[in-house]
Amino acid sequence: MQRRDFFKKLGLVAAASALTPAISFASETKVVSKNTMSYQTAVDAITGGKTVTVSSKIKLKVPEIAENGAVVPVTVNIDSPMTENNYVKAIHILASHNFNARSIDVYLTPANGKAMFSTRIKLGGTQDVTALVELSNGDFISASQNVKVTIGGCG
Repeated sequence: MQRRDFFKKLGLVAAASALTPAISFASETKVVSKNTMSYQTAVDAITGGKTVTVSSKIKLKVPEIAENGAVVPVTVNIDSPMTENNYVKAIHILASHNFNARSIDVYLTPANGKAMFSTRIKLGGTQDVTALVELSNGDFISASQNVKVTIGGCG
């Protein structure tokens, strides 16, 4: 056996042994991250099972078409007096089809003066974006809008 033949065969054996674990891993069930949370699980975790009412008090501003799902602007403005007895306690932004539906949670006090929040979130594809708002009296209200995420602006 010549040296060249030996190294060719050694390379084939090394390549075959490297591919075998990858092939067996691919056939196994999908590994789910510990950070995965479905939309309904997130709503239940936030509300504790209370009913959520769709409200026109929430002005949710998100683009109908997002060319880049990595940076989708979201603005939430809630019509609330923000007094000691009547204020917005929390704003939760949820993305219905992300692996983790909870995008961001913002907690407010009457000292904030205005119930408004603006940010950018990441969307894994076309889906609904929901603003779930907790009021000081324990009620929950929401507003949703569908966002179509295009790839490179070609949808």
